[in-house]
Amino acid sequence: MAVTEITATKFQDMIRVAAHRINKNADFVNSLNVFPVPDGDTGTNMNLTFQTGAKAVLESNDESVGDLAKHLGKGLLMGARGNSGVISSQLFRGFAKSVAHKKSLTAQDLADAFAHGVETAYKAVMKPVEGTILTVAREAAKAGLKAANGSDDALVVMQAVVKGAKRALAKTPDLLAVLKEVGVVDSGGQGLVFIYEGFQEGLSGKISSDVHDVTDEEMNEMINAVHHQSAQVQLDPADIVYGYCTEMMVELGDGQNLKHFDYEPFRNYLNTLGDSTLVISDEEVVKVHVHTEHPGTVFRYGQQFGSLMKIKVDNMRLQQESIIEREGALDQQVAQKPLAEMGVVAIAAGQGLGELFKSLGVTHVLNGGQTMNPSTNDILDAVKAAHAKHVIVLPNNGNIFMAAEAAAKAATDVEVAVVKSKTINQGMTAMLGYSPDADLATNQSEMTAQLPNVISGSITRAIRDTTINGLAIKDHDWMGIIDGTITVTDKDREAAGIAMIDKMI
Repeated sequence: MAVTEITATKFQDMIRVAAHRINKNADFVNSLNVFPVPDGDTGTNMNLTFQTGAKAVLESNDESVGDLAKHLGKGLLMGARGNSGVISSQLFRGFAKSVAHKKSLTAQDLADAFAHGVETAYKAVMKPVEGTILTVAREAAKAGLKAANGSDDALVVMQAVVKGAKRALAKTPDLLAVLKEVGVVDSGGQGLVFIYEGFQEGLSGKISSDVHDVTDEEMNEMINAVHHQSAQVQLDPADIVYGYCTEMMVELGDGQNLKHFDYEPFRNYLNTLGDSTLVISDEEVVKVHVHTEHPGTVFRYGQQFGSLMKIKVDNMRLQQESIIEREGALDQQVAQKPLAEMGVVAIAAGQGLGELFKSLGVTHVLNGGQTMNPSTNDILDAVKAAHAKHVIVLPNNGNIFMAAEAAAKAATDVEVAVVKSKTINQGMTAMLGYSPDADLATNQSEMTAQLPNVISGSITRAIRDTTINGLAIKDHDWMGIIDGTITVTDKDREAAGIAMIDKMI
């Protein structure tokens, strides 16, 4: 049966089945992961990333595909883990922008959205590598556009997208030497095929109710409630001049009766209505917090620029006693502590490494690493925890670079720079160039200059039989990796470590 229109409900079906399909096949995608090393995390990263976006879509009551796609794009970005996760988030961010303001989609709309997603993803990657998820996405989009020229059936377009993706996936070994050497297709591309297959099944009516339940923190937390409550603890109810803690989230629009959003005039006007004014925005959403005596005036002002997505009002005078009881002395001290000029966030696994980094001057350590890549949102939370005006991020793993860069771009009210440390050793060496008295650009430059001064070795276990750089690697062998290149392999972990150290020396 032809599908000439993709409604909001049908779009949610597509997302639901895709989330189920990538979740069920994540282990298989992991088994293909050989680029750059066979550490088996691409499926996990893509799955966790997609689930955050799917959660945002499936929990929404919006009746417009454009709105749902916006939730998908933002959810994926904030939950993006690893390179494959960040690239897939960019694919669907571009998709979302293409269908913005569309209540439903035609076959041509669907094809155009896939194509726009590819453009966005390629722009986001500094040095695109062919034979990866990017190639699969590009060829799939081309197939979709070709199908849309001859059919108004969205299902026909989606089938063409899947076929194009599979054809491109089969050719990835011809484009990336390491894949051909090992005899596998690209893992990220395979993950994308599973997602597209889910879209096709959802569109055709093959719905699965078995969706992975992700309990991540809410992606778009508007205001840090602990901060505001801690500030209120210091007040006597009689001293509260503006009694209503008022918050709103406005989806900016461009309709005939809507005003153009200009940050400074918007914030300045709200400041005349009260105090403790906080306004943050991106190109799609503006978030507001203000203490005022007239919440309704605040909301009516927000409606002049778009639709109210969330509103919240607390009577601070009535809540004062419960807030005082709830807040501890430590929370009060944290809330009152002034922002430092400079801070450093390092990503490392385990308490021991965390203590080492802190002894070198790191402000906050985020738990994560090779097989536990933090999301963009995790890194943003860590940046906030650093409690500084300017923050350096040390990823200490190449697979975390893109999520760290995305967090740096998404950060508000704090300037963030990434020093691209590939290993724990590089991260620690980078701290030798750090000075809390220097500015952000100087610290980034000096710390980056330290990176070539260290040779890093690590031991990890293979998850499949393969051959790389002439080395025959068996499943469960221990691999010695020097600066990202597999140099030794052995069934015994200690022997692999000793052989690796010999090569490093």
